[in-house]
Amino acid sequence: MNKSWWETAVVYQVYIRSFADDNGDGVGDIAGLRSRLPYLSALGVDAVWINPWYPSPMADAGYDVADYRDIEPSYGTLAEAEAFIADAHAAGIRVLLDIVPNHTSDHHDWFRAALAGEPDARERYLFRTGRGELPPNDWQSVFGGPAWTRVEDGSWYLHLFAPGQPDLNWMHPEVRDEFETVLAFWFDKGVDGFRIDVAHGLVKAAGLPDRGVVTEGVQHNQAHPAWDQDGVHEIYRGWRAVANRYAPERIFIAEAWVPSNERLARYLRPDELHTAFQFDFLRAPWRATILRTVVDDAISAAASVGAPPTWVLSNHDVPRTVTRYSRSQPNGLVETDWERARWAEEEADHDLGRRRARACALLQLALPGTAYIYQGEELGLEEVEDIPDEVRQDPTWVQSGFTDVGRDGCRVPLPWSGSAAPYGFSPSAVPTWLPQPGHWAAYTVASQDNDPGSFLNLYRAALALRPALWVDAGDVRWLTGPPAVLALARGAAQCWVNTGDVDVDLPEGYEVVLASVDGVDSALPPDAAAWLVAS
Repeated sequence: MNKSWWETAVVYQVYIRSFADDNGDGVGDIAGLRSRLPYLSALGVDAVWINPWYPSPMADAGYDVADYRDIEPSYGTLAEAEAFIADAHAAGIRVLLDIVPNHTSDHHDWFRAALAGEPDARERYLFRTGRGELPPNDWQSVFGGPAWTRVEDGSWYLHLFAPGQPDLNWMHPEVRDEFETVLAFWFDKGVDGFRIDVAHGLVKAAGLPDRGVVTEGVQHNQAHPAWDQDGVHEIYRGWRAVANRYAPERIFIAEAWVPSNERLARYLRPDELHTAFQFDFLRAPWRATILRTVVDDAISAAASVGAPPTWVLSNHDVPRTVTRYSRSQPNGLVETDWERARWAEEEADHDLGRRRARACALLQLALPGTAYIYQGEELGLEEVEDIPDEVRQDPTWVQSGFTDVGRDGCRVPLPWSGSAAPYGFSPSAVPTWLPQPGHWAAYTVASQDNDPGSFLNLYRAALALRPALWVDAGDVRWLTGPPAVLALARGAAQCWVNTGDVDVDLPEGYEVVLASVDGVDSALPPDAAAWLVAS
């Protein structure tokens, strides 16, 4: 049976504010993205996923949408977006957009009407009466602080994220109709699918009950009356019906932080969403035993509903892979707030982190299913940990009471060329919207382009080999090796990953076709990976 393209694709995530700036204002834009299509084509990706490009006051970098049918003016125009979609398709690259259905911006016409007293306008959101001077319940914002804000008449509205992101009431038929219309609007323009932001959030438990006692240090995967309610599935069945009207196939990818892979699988039933991010892979430390368990769990859960597994090492919400692997590795899955909290306590060894990140990239690309690459991972960029407090943009910084630096460090604009900022990100020496480090000259695209041992050329080589070695290679078969080694076979190829601290002998009768470090032959050194075929 032939697989759909998205079941085996490599998808490149474009954080548009930080990808490429064409007009010289220090902020990425559609023209900049369009100009870099040859780069993406040469890299070898199958699709791009673009973070929100809709009009927004940028309370949360575009995840506060003011108009779902237009383009943020600092990014360009709707005509430019249409031209980009056409050019991407001509280059053989599909286009996936972010959609943000849990909340709008407080600048959205609906919310302005709600505040202005328009009859029934508040019914589209979650306005409630407080408990005296207290909010309606004990829910906390994901960004820190209460999840409720009081308005002039004394009522409160729910915002599970920033106050500028009021939650929608998905029990209201106008909300459901509006978003199905928005999907069709972009499908009609040729968009190939959507990544659904906070896909697990839309429906809240009846009566909005208190959450109660919270286990410290657990950011995700706990039951919560605002998350993963069964009512979301009816919504997505309606969305799937919209997508099914189109050919070629349109798809949905869920961002759904849920308590288990079994709960995640519910989103992927045949009449709902096509696929979903499985985040345990990016929460796993550099330990073979844990990585193997994560891989097994993800494959098993996806298979239970006939969906492909997904593999994500990094994205715009978590510390970059290089930095996660640059410090001591815990004995279990980690949360991003814990990762950020230890920056000041443990010095990062970025050389070690890059070595491990190169190895894990080969593991990711050898696994069955869909692989996602966050922009800059292919360059070996580290998290920028020393952004000055006064220029931080992430609302997490403010809402946490200046205790959690948030996500800015993984969102710093990409370095393309040159020896100093803005490293070709902008056409002239303008300050970028987040400052770039002074040492990134060695990590630009231009500096890596002709270096056969560079991070960039490792990714290019892996993506070029992946279709022949891994795309149709079948199920994972685990091979016997030392405890610190992850060794798998799929079809005729093998992938060996050494997370230990001593060399490991590779099997006889096989030759190395790609390795994460130079000089790999009969033995695999620590913190390295290799792809093998029969000699």
